[in-house]
Amino acid sequence: MAEKKDRDEEQLKAKQEAQTAASDEAPLKATLKKIKESVREDDPKPSGSVNLRTILGGDILNASLVRSHIWLFVLIVGITIVYVAFRYQCQQDILTIDQLKTQLKDAKYRALSSSSTLTERCRESHVLDILKNNKDSLLHIADQPPYIIMVPK
Repeated sequence: MAEKKDRDEEQLKAKQEAQTAASDEAPLKATLKKIKESVREDDPKPSGSVNLRTILGGDILNASLVRSHIWLFVLIVGITIVYVAFRYQCQQDILTIDQLKTQLKDAKYRALSSSSTLTERCRESHVLDILKNNKDSLLHIADQPPYIIMVPK
């Protein structure tokens, strides 16, 4: 009889432990059920209201938005890269043009200087002075005026 009493007490303790475990597991199961319902493979659709908080919080950049507009983002990045490259190339071309303009100006001044020197040396008075100074030259000033030779056709 003592054994039966001990057995009954053990069964009673087991039932109480099962009830306390079940009561402890009930909120845990409910919480797990809510988590399972809220966790899905698909991202939730973005809400209709877009405000500063959603933008700064990063909610606007959810996976479905990025996936649906990935080619637009790639296009924008590509256009930005091309814009920067063309701007850089344009600046390089402007620098080259400026260098060529200064070289052209220098060449014009040298050509003008050479032309004025040549004009000065080719003047008749300067040529006559050089001829007078050169005693061994066969060239001299003509004493007779030039005459025209008529050739019959």
